[in-house]
Amino acid sequence: MKKKIAILGSTGSIGKTLIEIIKKDKKNFEIILLSADENYRELLKQAKIFKVKNIIINNKISYKKIKKKKISNKIKIFNNFDCYKEIFKTKVDYTMSSISGIEGLKPTIEIIKYTKNVAIANKEAIICGWNLINKELKKSKTNFIPVDSEHFSIWYALKGIDKKIIDKIYLTASGGPFLNYPQKKFDKIKIGQAVKHPNWKMGKKISIDSATMMNKVFEIIEAKKIFDIPYKKLSIIIHPKSYVHAILKFKNGLTKIIVHDTNMKIPIYNSLYDSNRLIDSKKLDLKILNDLNFQNIDTKRFPIIKILNKLPEKSSLFETILVSINDKLVKLFLINRIKFTDICKKMNNMLELNEFKKFKKLRVRKIDDIMSLNNKIKEKLKNGQTTK
Repeated sequence: MKKKIAILGSTGSIGKTLIEIIKKDKKNFEIILLSADENYRELLKQAKIFKVKNIIINNKISYKKIKKKKISNKIKIFNNFDCYKEIFKTKVDYTMSSISGIEGLKPTIEIIKYTKNVAIANKEAIICGWNLINKELKKSKTNFIPVDSEHFSIWYALKGIDKKIIDKIYLTASGGPFLNYPQKKFDKIKIGQAVKHPNWKMGKKISIDSATMMNKVFEIIEAKKIFDIPYKKLSIIIHPKSYVHAILKFKNGLTKIIVHDTNMKIPIYNSLYDSNRLIDSKKLDLKILNDLNFQNIDTKRFPIIKILNKLPEKSSLFETILVSINDKLVKLFLINRIKFTDICKKMNNMLELNEFKKFKKLRVRKIDDIMSLNNKIKEKLKNGQTTK
């Protein structure tokens, strides 16, 4: 029997990787739903290849364009995610949620009840709304698989392990394009330099987050929430080759080091199939293993890491503040409104404002709490001139 699946964000890098995996095994899959924001051409192409009957194009302009095209009447086209009841008559076997940004939270939470397994690659959804996601997972008896390479590695390494024996978990960071770049030149960093990651091919937003090391701050928050582990047991270690993805040290004296090729195919493949299924991968790279070059993070070079000291141990709306500020500041940098170094400076200034610090004590009750707060931050940083 074919596995029924849904892909939210099928035209992004994660979605495309999953599509390529399925393409080689089409006889075993039936795609029920594909979604995209703007890239309707790629979405239509995917729909035709897999004979998908339901697609969502969220962007209104793109939706109007796609409606003007001559498309098979077998394909239903929707403009938002309020269509799940119409699409899903029974639970699908697997859903990939790879919509980027906080906008991906609502469709991620709402699709959980319609799927047996959900793989989530949306950082913002986990960081801002994990308690809401986890509540729905338990209610719907849906299995969850993290897709980020670091969190998938931790998830895999912890199978059958009592969390009580965890001493420390290290998430690795490549250091991005500025690991060895002269700090005195940071003020002059250009967009083209910041998006040029040495190991991974990623979108502009996540590339900037990697360059500032904000991406790693987010991953620590994700790990804390997903695995219910205190911040004191989580740490970041620089590993320029991006070959080791996580290191788990246990109180019994043993340490697990999870290694895989520097691509997202491995965690995505293993989230889709049983972990015992074989996959073509490169031979163990002894050259890299003999030169892992682990380093502690230089907080003078990457001051954004200090934000971890400001985070409350209990989940709160403060994480939404963090995500929203960073999202807007990165966008301002990408349109040349602020400097690269301003991302960290302005963020730290805003996080110290009493109007935002108070959110450390406010719990997330519903999705609307997150979305309205996100909109408030965007408005406050509209012109990038509210903080010095």
